[in-house]
Amino acid sequence: MRPRTDAGNGEQPETVDNPKWWGPQTDLAIVNFPISGEVFPLTVIHEISRIKGLAAGINLALGVLPLDVEATEAIVAAAREVTAGRWDDQFPIDVFQTGSGTSSNMNVNEVIARLATQRLATTRVHPNDHVNASQSSNDVVPTAVHLAVARAIRSGLFPAAEELRVALRAKADEWSDVVKAGRTHLMDAVPVTLGQEFGGYARAVELGLERIDGALLRLYELPLGGTAVGTGLNAPVGFARLVIERLAEEAGAPFCEAVDHFEGQGGRDALVDVSAACRGLAISLNKLANDLRWMGSGPAAGLAEIALPSLQPGSSIMPGKVNPVIPEVVCQVVAQVIGNDAAVAFAGASGSFELNVMIPVIARNVLSSVALLASSCTVLARRCISGLVADEPRLRAMASSSPAVITALATSIGYDTAASLVKESAATHRSIIDLVVERGLLARGDAEAALDIDQMARPHRGTGID
Repeated sequence: MRPRTDAGNGEQPETVDNPKWWGPQTDLAIVNFPISGEVFPLTVIHEISRIKGLAAGINLALGVLPLDVEATEAIVAAAREVTAGRWDDQFPIDVFQTGSGTSSNMNVNEVIARLATQRLATTRVHPNDHVNASQSSNDVVPTAVHLAVARAIRSGLFPAAEELRVALRAKADEWSDVVKAGRTHLMDAVPVTLGQEFGGYARAVELGLERIDGALLRLYELPLGGTAVGTGLNAPVGFARLVIERLAEEAGAPFCEAVDHFEGQGGRDALVDVSAACRGLAISLNKLANDLRWMGSGPAAGLAEIALPSLQPGSSIMPGKVNPVIPEVVCQVVAQVIGNDAAVAFAGASGSFELNVMIPVIARNVLSSVALLASSCTVLARRCISGLVADEPRLRAMASSSPAVITALATSIGYDTAASLVKESAATHRSIIDLVVERGLLARGDAEAALDIDQMARPHRGTGID
């Protein structure tokens, strides 16, 4: 099906060699913004179109839209097709474009107008007068970005990060009694359990999710209804509330109209909050990934405490070498998320008076961070965490031989005496227990009981504190 050649939008007639459904404003934007080759995020396009479809029905009910029911239904039907992704190839504008996203808003208006006109016998649907009625790019585009980011977090990042948290917690439970040497400053410290470490990782992911969830509360406020500058000029009373109620119902999320439309359009602080919370989760993942790399290092010249799944050959020259590829991927994702956040922070500070003029790059980077974190959490859980194997004898041996175990006696024999025993142990390669007994500080049985690494790793076991 081809669009009508009399669509009334001022564009050139459609030809077989020019199969486009957009109009002149889109053509101008294509010419003006040959920047990156990366199109404006399609998820935001879908949300803009969702708003257009709902707005058409509400405008008709409020007596704003100068079209009959049939024409309005044509707009609604066309908008639904765009929202469903059927016309994704009709949105070619570069993401680095006018700072309000006006070009992409008009791209959507033009495509919907032509699709709607194609359905009608005589009526011509206009992209501005009809599809954009009661709206401005300045309130529609940021609203659509909020919708797209919230949807990506709720349907993508939350379940993926929760899967990772569950996988980490399962390992924490599996290894609750596997004692190993603790480490601070990468140096030996008093014993811990491998389960305690993985429980810490699980909690870090949980807290990361809580921070993102908290940021979502601000994201649920939508600036729709402020039109050009926040005053709501050319939008009827009740328009924004009615559209947002439908958006909230469809999304199953507590979206609401902005408490203050000047804040809602003048700044993009809610998206800055979300980006920062994503960065926080990323930083926790970087800690986890690096710890996995350290614990899995070796197999002969490293810690070799755990074995990571062997997924692929690690070297083109060293036969049999296996690398921690999944943790390395996660660390690269973290680097990108931190970079995205830096750009979002800078862009978020670029509001002037009634409008932030870096909305497209904010949308691009926040959505990129959410998608990258979701994918990496899934891959990390399924391709790495679930397949980890602990070398329990080695872990126990290293914990038992560490001079840091003398800490358990420091309160009874004194810090200085304990320190001298550590130095002697390092110089003579003799065990701390042997030296304690040799110096007559404790009988062997008492020394072995005092330096029990299981008790040291869980000193409050059975007290209700553990």
